[in-house]
Amino acid sequence: MAQTMKAVVFRGPRSIAVEERPIPQIQEPDDVICKVEYAGLCGSELHVYRGVEKKDVTGFIMGHEFVGTVVETGPAVTSAKVGDRVVAPFTISCGTCFYCKNGQSSRCDKCKLFGSPALEGSQAEYVRVPLANGTISKVAEGVPEDMYVLMADIFPTGYFAVSNAIKMLPSSQPLSDAAFVVLGLGPVGICALVALLSFNPKQVFVIDSVESRLDLAASLGAQPLNFGSYEGGIDGIKKHIQSATEGRGADVVIEIVGSSSALRFAYDLVRPWGGISSIGVHNAELPFSGAEMYAKNLKLQFGRCPVRSVYDEALALLKSQYEKLRFLTNYHMDLSDAVAAYEKFDKAEVQKVIFRF
Repeated sequence: MAQTMKAVVFRGPRSIAVEERPIPQIQEPDDVICKVEYAGLCGSELHVYRGVEKKDVTGFIMGHEFVGTVVETGPAVTSAKVGDRVVAPFTISCGTCFYCKNGQSSRCDKCKLFGSPALEGSQAEYVRVPLANGTISKVAEGVPEDMYVLMADIFPTGYFAVSNAIKMLPSSQPLSDAAFVVLGLGPVGICALVALLSFNPKQVFVIDSVESRLDLAASLGAQPLNFGSYEGGIDGIKKHIQSATEGRGADVVIEIVGSSSALRFAYDLVRPWGGISSIGVHNAELPFSGAEMYAKNLKLQFGRCPVRSVYDEALALLKSQYEKLRFLTNYHMDLSDAVAAYEKFDKAEVQKVIFRF
């Protein structure tokens, strides 16, 4: 086997490079080494690429979504053998700590994020997966293999946002009488929308400024609202949703964007005793005060999806819905073209990029 591999390396804001790096080796007894077959380019990579998520350290390999073939295992690995096709969540998890045992694997005591200074990423020909027994899952029948890239992050994340949103409804209110808003229709937003619609709520409003995304959402069965062109702007959209809900507002807003302005918009749209289910990555202060939250009896859910904990539920749903999301994995590029891929994705010229090896 060769000693080096091609990898996408972060060099600073808006600067990535395809470089030769040593092929990773087994370091711990529960490591596996995977040959990457498909790797995704995710919106959270743009936070790093754009310099929004500050990184004092550069030189690490990017990427946290992949499907691969196990080529080497440590002696303690029981979850896979050489030759198995596997997928890993974007965070590693031990499977045995308090958080893992209670469905909160995203805050595992040993959690690390792929594609960060703490753990080399998967936009490379090979990747090391620590804590393999509590992290990886085998690729199974029922979903095209390249679509398992979505199971590393964005589909479980969308599902998690929806699951949290549904739990915010009072037990006396059926889904058939509930109004939801999905705020932001990037790939995670579309995954959340597909998951939400599978539960058949009464009303689903979707908000974005990209007309093609809104057209797609409408074709799936949602009510599209363009905040860039809607008459009256944000206030007009607020009035529209209130008029459709007997003056109340949305029961729950699912916030995907991760910006302060989007979170404030969500607050303005939600009804008293409603909730905001946010899985956007936020770096700013909250755009509303404790007094404002008190005045609405607002429920607020933030945080990283525990992909490994919700994996089986999310995969079962994806198996029944994947045709609606097939377009997300149709745009393939070579890893050697990663610089161009990041530029295209940054400009929203493509919904998602899959690197194929």
